[in-house]
Amino acid sequence: MAAPNAPITMKEVLTLPSVGINQQFITFTNVTMESDKYICVRETSPQNSVVIIDMNMPMQPLRRPITADSALMNPNSRILALKAQVQGTTQDYLQMFNIEAKAKLKSHQMPEQVVFWKWITPKVLGLVTQISVYHWSIEGESEPVKMFDRATKLENNQIINYRCSLDEKWLVLIGIAPGPPERPQFVNGNMQLFSVDQQQSQALEGHAASFAQFKVPGNENPSTLISFATKSFNAGQITSKLHVLELGALPGKASFTKKKADLSFLPDFADDFPVAMQISNKFSLIYVITKLGWLFVYDLETASPIYRNRISPDPIFLTSEASSVGGFYAINRRGQLKNLELAVNLAKEETSLVQKIWYAMVVKRFKELFDQTKYKEAAELASESPQGILRTPDTVAKFQSVPVQAGQTPPLLQYFGTLLTKGKLNSYESLELSRLVVNQNKKNLLKNWLEEDKLECSEELGDLVKTLDNDLALEIYIKAQTSPKVVAALAEKREFDNIIIYSEKVKYTPDYLFLLQTILRTDPQGAGEFAVKMSHMKGGCPLDINTITDLFLQRNLIREATAFLLDVLKPNLPEHAFLQTKVLEINLVTFPNVADAILAGSMFSHYDRPRVAQLCEKAGLYIQSLKHYSELNDIKRVIVNTHAIEPQALVDFLGTLSSDWVMECMKELLIVNPRGNLQIIVQACKEYCEQLGVDACIKLFEQFKSYEGLYFFLGSYVRMSEDPEVHFKYIEASAKTGQIKEVERVTRESNFYDAEKTKNFLMEAKLPDARPLINVCDRFGFVPDLTHYLYINNMLRYIEGYVQKVNPGSAPLVVGQLLDDECPEDFIKGLIISVRSLLPVEPLVEECEKRNRLRLLTHFLEHLVTEGSQDVHVHNALGKIIIDSNNNPERFLTTNQYYDSRVVGKYCEKRDPTLAVVSYRRGQCDEELINVTNRSSLLKLQARYVVERMDGDLWEMVLDENNEYRRQVIDQVVSTALPENKSPEQVSSAVKAFMTADLPHELIELLEKIVLQNSDFSGNINLQNLLILTAVKADTSRVMDYVNRLENFDGPVVGEMAVEAQLFEEAFAIFKKFNLNVEAVNVLLDNIKSIERAAEFAFRVEEDSVWSQVAKAQLREGLVSDAIESFIRAEDATHFLEMIRVAEDANVYDDMVSYLLMVRNKVKEVKVDSELIYAYAKIDRLGEVEDFILMPNVANLQIVGDRMYDEAMYEAAKIVYAFVSNWGKLAVTLVKLQQFQGAVDAARKASSAKTWKEVCFACVDAEEFRLGQICGLNIIIQVDDLEEVSDFYQKKGFFSELISLMESGLGLERAHMGIFTELGVLYARYRYEKLIEHIKLFSTRLNIPKLIRACDEQQQWQELTYLYIQYAEFDNAATTVMNHSPEAWEHVQFKDIVGKVANVEVYYKAVHFYLLEHPDMINDLLNVLALRLDHTRVVDIMRKAGQLRLVKPYMVAVQSNNVSAVNEALNEIYVEEEDYERLRESIDLHDSFDQIGLAQKIEKHELVEMRRVAAYIYKKAGKWKQSIALSKKDNLYKDCMKTASQSGDHDLAEQLLVYFIEQGKKECFATCLFVCYDLIRPDVALELAWMNNMVDFAYPYLLQVMREYTGKVDEIIKDNLEAQKEAKAKEQEEKEVVSQQNMYAQLLPNALPAPPMQLALTAPQPMGGMPLMPPFGMPPMGGY
Repeated sequence: MAAPNAPITMKEVLTLPSVGINQQFITFTNVTMESDKYICVRETSPQNSVVIIDMNMPMQPLRRPITADSALMNPNSRILALKAQVQGTTQDYLQMFNIEAKAKLKSHQMPEQVVFWKWITPKVLGLVTQISVYHWSIEGESEPVKMFDRATKLENNQIINYRCSLDEKWLVLIGIAPGPPERPQFVNGNMQLFSVDQQQSQALEGHAASFAQFKVPGNENPSTLISFATKSFNAGQITSKLHVLELGALPGKASFTKKKADLSFLPDFADDFPVAMQISNKFSLIYVITKLGWLFVYDLETASPIYRNRISPDPIFLTSEASSVGGFYAINRRGQLKNLELAVNLAKEETSLVQKIWYAMVVKRFKELFDQTKYKEAAELASESPQGILRTPDTVAKFQSVPVQAGQTPPLLQYFGTLLTKGKLNSYESLELSRLVVNQNKKNLLKNWLEEDKLECSEELGDLVKTLDNDLALEIYIKAQTSPKVVAALAEKREFDNIIIYSEKVKYTPDYLFLLQTILRTDPQGAGEFAVKMSHMKGGCPLDINTITDLFLQRNLIREATAFLLDVLKPNLPEHAFLQTKVLEINLVTFPNVADAILAGSMFSHYDRPRVAQLCEKAGLYIQSLKHYSELNDIKRVIVNTHAIEPQALVDFLGTLSSDWVMECMKELLIVNPRGNLQIIVQACKEYCEQLGVDACIKLFEQFKSYEGLYFFLGSYVRMSEDPEVHFKYIEASAKTGQIKEVERVTRESNFYDAEKTKNFLMEAKLPDARPLINVCDRFGFVPDLTHYLYINNMLRYIEGYVQKVNPGSAPLVVGQLLDDECPEDFIKGLIISVRSLLPVEPLVEECEKRNRLRLLTHFLEHLVTEGSQDVHVHNALGKIIIDSNNNPERFLTTNQYYDSRVVGKYCEKRDPTLAVVSYRRGQCDEELINVTNRSSLLKLQARYVVERMDGDLWEMVLDENNEYRRQVIDQVVSTALPENKSPEQVSSAVKAFMTADLPHELIELLEKIVLQNSDFSGNINLQNLLILTAVKADTSRVMDYVNRLENFDGPVVGEMAVEAQLFEEAFAIFKKFNLNVEAVNVLLDNIKSIERAAEFAFRVEEDSVWSQVAKAQLREGLVSDAIESFIRAEDATHFLEMIRVAEDANVYDDMVSYLLMVRNKVKEVKVDSELIYAYAKIDRLGEVEDFILMPNVANLQIVGDRMYDEAMYEAAKIVYAFVSNWGKLAVTLVKLQQFQGAVDAARKASSAKTWKEVCFACVDAEEFRLGQICGLNIIIQVDDLEEVSDFYQKKGFFSELISLMESGLGLERAHMGIFTELGVLYARYRYEKLIEHIKLFSTRLNIPKLIRACDEQQQWQELTYLYIQYAEFDNAATTVMNHSPEAWEHVQFKDIVGKVANVEVYYKAVHFYLLEHPDMINDLLNVLALRLDHTRVVDIMRKAGQLRLVKPYMVAVQSNNVSAVNEALNEIYVEEEDYERLRESIDLHDSFDQIGLAQKIEKHELVEMRRVAAYIYKKAGKWKQSIALSKKDNLYKDCMKTASQSGDHDLAEQLLVYFIEQGKKECFATCLFVCYDLIRPDVALELAWMNNMVDFAYPYLLQVMREYTGKVDEIIKDNLEAQKEAKAKEQEEKEVVSQQNMYAQLLPNALPAPPMQLALTAPQPMGGMPLMPPFGMPPMGGY
């Protein structure tokens, strides 16, 4: 067992037999312990049971009768896993039970036998079968998932353990198997390591293994380590090793170096083997437990052995980690549960005894190696020292102090080189190594080390490297997370985007104002870019835009300021009006072109336009000035500067003005420079003619007689214009500017000019070219004028050309005008012959005929006929000539086929009418024939012709009343034409013509002869109808006689015609004659207007249809009751809709009931049943309403009910609503009936928010508050309706009732945030004393922003503060407290608030606030804000307020930051208080202050100690002479000597000796010799002592000098001797290494710590004749 004082002991916690466990069940297969919480034992006798031992209550085991092959308790919870073999199979059935809940969680039947299982995590159960490994999760319904197959090497192995890493990415399966035949007692160990990510396995030798997490220096992520113990038998040799290696190391990251150590078994335990391994993550220790009870302890980082002891005489078969204390539990075969007590010791001490011994041994070994000048070995030892105990500044200093030998690598570099090969350097090592590299300007080395992550980055390292490479320094600052330096470095590199990205990423808020100012000093362009980047930051620009702009302008950085403002002002917001004006002003003054570009881009619209207009004019930006001026005079003044204005820009500007202003401006331009500005005016008129008006533009040019401008203007517009005046003006301008071709073109192509006006202008202009005039006259029919103009101006050539080439068709007009102008016939005939084939004959004949010169064409016409011409005009002209010459005209008229009868007949009328009749008859020229016969009294011919033609139009013409010959023609037709004609068609045509001509009397006479006088046409039905109808129209007195005498006419048609003619009695007689009773009664009703006769007629005929007509008539007359009776007689239900409407209007609901009952028998209509219910309700027959509703019906009860409700028939409506279960409407109806309780019940059934609101509001209006609250509770649970209810109550003034309602609503199951918030608002308004309690109770259920507004309105400052805190708006909370401190301030609360604010300025406001109102508590506040405050600024505030002493405690607390302002303030206070001790302490610890200034201030202080402090300051500042001189004045000789010694100045020390001699201070002289021993030269000291008779006082010094020099000589001799023995010593050392390799196992005492490694601990060198001392009784060990 362990010794009493051993650092590691095992304590027996429990014995299983003591809690009732039989010894036979304490085996590996029956006992399980998955954690330090539970032990589970499976018993098989006297009955099958499972015993669960809770380690918190070990003496109260839980025993349950359970039959299972294995049982496991979950490591964390009371969940039991059971495994049992299914009978008759090799399958296992697995179950999980929750013991506390007494419920089965899940179960599964494995298809193969489970040979080992274990909880690998609290959520996952590992299952090992003969061939595979599975994981079974406790969560969900998932089945076991196969992870991997067992390796071949593990076949036939007994599985003893299965573990997984913390991240569950690595798994290890461990088994054991019998040893080789030659050593059967030996046990082999095999492992299978599996990577979950890579899905690969690796087979290893090993008996025990465990995973651990270890933080490797230089790697921010913890590494996964595996430690495993192996024991192998090979060639008769047993080898035992412990391995520690990293799994899944990432390239480029610092990794763990593989470690290996021996497991030293005593000879008596050679066949013992590891069965378990536990790793203490708390202490980084590895525990290896063997079967026979041995414990080996190793350091995890170095795999160094620390401890070995036998902890149990009995075999140990089960262990479990005790993670909470860093130890483990172990169970042996006797049932002892033992706990490692190492955790207790380590918990009580800072470092365990084991670690202390181990660390001391390492330090000692390092010192020995260093003293032996084995610097390389010492460096390796230091690099691998546990916990890095040797990697300190002292170690670096030791290597720095070693002199460098020529040709050898400096020991310091050897040390650093060793560290770099082993891993990553710490911050101090990185700094010192980098200092060496920087001095040598070897930047690449630093870069490589950083890439390999060999250096630990720090701010100091970055500062050092910055002198060499800024980029490298930036990389270091980033890795060191020194945000201010990173920001500064990025600013220097102009990487402003990265500044913002970096700050957001690390949540760092730079001092943007200071940063911007700093960049401005060195890089104005970069400052501009940075300012732009700031403006785009999320959450808005951190600095005021005006402030940033002023910073640029103060340095005259116009371009940068402009660029910044242009970017910021892109949104073009009204609030930026001042800045818009500002950026334009500064650029108009300095860079007008920039301002012009800004204005041209239309970026801004809110600046001061008049101001900018003036500046633009001054800057020569006239077009921009014009755009900004709003007064016409200003515009006219500027616009004349056309020499400096782009013409197109000026034109575009004119387009922005009103029409009147444009005209004024153009006039101004024409006045100033008509020729120079003409092009601009023309262009403007072209573009804006529609707005200005073409007439106005024309007047403008004409006003200034600018025909050239008019020509150019109209030249572009005339193509689009249809205005005749425009075209004429263009022709005029073209003519006056000499553009003859353009005049010709326009006159030829244009269709819109005034031809008369143009013709006159061209004639007056007398252009040399007559083509324009020809175009006008030819196109618009002025050929005679043209011919006359050309003839009198002797332009016969143009006449010929016009007739021959331009328009031969106008030759007749030319010929006519030439005849008028008495032109010679020869010229005319020649002209006709020249265009013979193209000459139109008709107009030519007409022109000649008008002038009686037709014979001139005889030869020409005969020639055409001879050529076979069939032209009608040729023959017409020839016929006229024959008629005039009376050359047998009848023959020509009857035989010629080609002449026009109408033309020739017309020509004959005055010469011979009979010839004209012949010509007209031949051509059926009706109108002409009628006219000529009328005029010539040839009416008989006319009558015959009309009857024969049978043409309706001709008859209409003849029988027209305006025809004065109509009577004579009719007489001729009746007396001559019709008697002669026997054709029915011709007779019918004549009758029709008379009818069409509306000649009834004449027609009656004709028809009476035909129909009544027994002619061939007497029985014709059409003629009888026509006779009666004609009489109806012409002579009504004859109608009744015709009706009675004629039998073969169409009665219905004739009757209708009689009705239309208002012959009602005749119509009634006709309908009766033909038994048309309905039509007859309609005549009585509709025409005769006699309802009585109609009723009599209906009684006589007794037809339903007749009664229906009578009923309708009665209905129209308002006889509703009679109409209802008639409809009932007719049993007519077709008009029930109208009848219902009329009955309702007449309010005859009693009659309506009878009618609807009749209708209901005929039709099944919703309307009928609905109206019947309504009628019952109207006559208050509610019983019938209920009876009818209960009967089968198709009524729309909902609509009926709504109608009753709308007409206030609430009782009836209640019946209907109750029947249809419309609870909402029923509730409202009951409200109208003042039955509130019933209304509430109905609303409850309706469950509608609208209904609840209506009932609630009605109850509130009736002051039924209890019922109103019931309703309100059902409303306020709806968020959307809550506010409406609240507003209603408040408008009514029922505040208390509303609050009561809301308070009741808090307890509702569906209570939502709106109720709590609204109640809070009501409390704030009406019950403010309850508000704070309400807020505190329900702060999490409030809509805090809304309640904040309410509290702010009601000035509830304390509550407002609390709400701001709950809403995490600490800035507003702090501001509220400071602004309303009498009500809202509370010190503890304010401290908590101000510590969380985001705006730094609030901190300083709080300081001012406390300084003014609570100065006694200001230090408490400052201590809370110490980490956030700028201490310099706080000191400045207090200094200005004259209250520095008030914050002395705060300054003392923050002085550790070594802030200059704080140090100086405290030093100032200490000087005033004459507290020299505190002052000296401050100076020692904090050096950031004006040292010389403070020393000068206090060097004349009246206190000696204060002057001593001044001397001390001079000494620290290196002012050695001043310090010594000041100490001399106060006789502080000890201080003088110390100062001289520290100065390192020989002269200063020797001068001090002289001073002591001069002062006669012999003791001081002797003391100074020793104090300044290293500085005083022995010869100087001896000389001064001898010359001043002080040799006795110098003698001790001289003895020490002699001893030192003697020792140096001895060292030289010793070195020579050692050099001679070096070869022999080296050979001896090698022999000792071989002999001592196995001394560790032989010489290690029980229960004492094992050495960390094989160290050659040689005895120290003797000193001063002292005997050698043994090394603490421990035997010597092998070399390192």
